[in-house]
Amino acid sequence: MIQISALPAFTDNYIWLLQDHATQRCAVVDPGDAAPVQAWLEAHPGWVLSDILVTHHHHDHVGGVQTLKNATNATVHGPASENIPARDQALNDNDTVSVLGWDFDVYAVPGHTLGHIAYYHHGLLFCGDTLFAAGCGRLFEGTPTQMHHSLSRLAALPEDTLVYCTHEYTLGNLKFAAAVEPGNPDIAARLEKVSRQRSEGIMTLPSTLALEKLTNPFLRTTETSVKQKADERSGQRNQTPSEVFAALRAWKDTF
Repeated sequence: MIQISALPAFTDNYIWLLQDHATQRCAVVDPGDAAPVQAWLEAHPGWVLSDILVTHHHHDHVGGVQTLKNATNATVHGPASENIPARDQALNDNDTVSVLGWDFDVYAVPGHTLGHIAYYHHGLLFCGDTLFAAGCGRLFEGTPTQMHHSLSRLAALPEDTLVYCTHEYTLGNLKFAAAVEPGNPDIAARLEKVSRQRSEGIMTLPSTLALEKLTNPFLRTTETSVKQKADERSGQRNQTPSEVFAALRAWKDTF
């Protein structure tokens, strides 16, 4: 059985650590800083870093890759269409990658960046900065239509899928969600719980897709109340779910 834990980095990043206790091999996802990973390896002698999974090229996700590669010679997996340091395996949509004996399906999820990918193994989703707990990533390179399609693909996965995103943004995202749907009891309950967790320094991840579908406005663009609020904010009738998404994302950017 593989154990998954978080190595905090910077102010709000998580580097996900996958540990196979049977072999004492481990893997990390999006190591923007090598130091937390190196500290863990030093504290756990005998463990070997065998794989590094990268979702996209932003520095807070790849900044530690070269250092870790030099120190461990781990295999670096990353999106084929982005500049990923020390990449050994270039991954495209619908590829499969084997890590610690688990097969992960690769999903192209453009929006935050054009080459962004996500990794899915039954029940587990490593989605970088595409889907967040109660939110989604900013559109630095892609279009609202691309991002809406990417989120829709992820939302189609089984509802019990655990969502391992890479930032502790949940509280801020839920405050926005509450502004979009002030009458949504699931959002109100989650906001109360997360507020308490963060005040105690407890991480709020992973989430589940079931919970996201109830509380994440960016996965709720077909809900009448969400569309009405998006229309009200943008001053126009948004005809499609992608247009509703675009209005929500523009609002969130200045929220």
